[in-house]
Amino acid sequence: GRPMTEQPRDQGPVAANVQADASKESGQRVGSMQKMKVDVGGGGEQMAIDDETKVLFEVEDLNCYYGDFRAVRDVNMTVPMNRITAFIGPSGCGKSTLLRWFNRMNDLVPVAHITGSIKYHGVDLNDPRVDAVEVRRRIGMVFQKPNPFPKSIKENIMFGARISGYSGNLDELVEKSLRRAAIWDEVKDKLDQPGTALSGGQQQRLCIARAIAVEPDVILMDEPCSALDPVATLKIEELMFELRDENTILIVTHNMQQAARASDETVFMTMGEDRAGYVVEKGPTTEIFTNPKHQLTEDYVSGRFG
Repeated sequence: GRPMTEQPRDQGPVAANVQADASKESGQRVGSMQKMKVDVGGGGEQMAIDDETKVLFEVEDLNCYYGDFRAVRDVNMTVPMNRITAFIGPSGCGKSTLLRWFNRMNDLVPVAHITGSIKYHGVDLNDPRVDAVEVRRRIGMVFQKPNPFPKSIKENIMFGARISGYSGNLDELVEKSLRRAAIWDEVKDKLDQPGTALSGGQQQRLCIARAIAVEPDVILMDEPCSALDPVATLKIEELMFELRDENTILIVTHNMQQAARASDETVFMTMGEDRAGYVVEKGPTTEIFTNPKHQLTEDYVSGRFG
């Protein structure tokens, strides 16, 4: 094999040898990887949960703070690739706070900080050398309230791609993204109309299309259906299973039926005496809902609590 190039000492585990892989990747990808200093192909290949599953995120000793207040404590877990992982638990137990640390959205909250680490493909996302913009391009987000830009449907999709320097055919990208988000047939004749004129469920699928247009690896969803009716909710759930072929999805939900129906793994969180949220139990969704190991989980999923 090729000789390994010597890495500068202080770069530690973040600086994967990007140059060595340059020949395998298109120019655009390499540029973005140098910003993030990670070889995307590397990741959790060796750490299989089972034969099929690879680990994408490793969370170690994570504590999330707002100023002096610890909102989430002592989280240790892995999140599998190309699976849907649901986070459930009572209000205020830190589900959304935790989710937002997976793509550094909390950078935008001045008092928010963490101890411990979240590693993505083996890279510590909060390392100061890692570019937060690049993290968010790879790890997209869909919010609780549909928030299309006040632009045309088409412009909503093109916006992120333009910013990240997409050089392909934008019209094709618009169609592909809207098709993958299962909304193309409803909007194909009105691409120049504002996204804000759509129904709530359509707006949320537009936001999912907008998120996947920049070809992220991961999609974070923070209660994406809480403002939608049951029919629109089922459409989003069906869509999640289709997206799972190419993406890893982490979803926070207040709707236990949704977690039971529409996820592969479930993380149950609750709040301690100190008001800090913590993970009680994580496992395959069927086990969490039918045969949980902890009484707290049992009480929550059977409706006796929360």
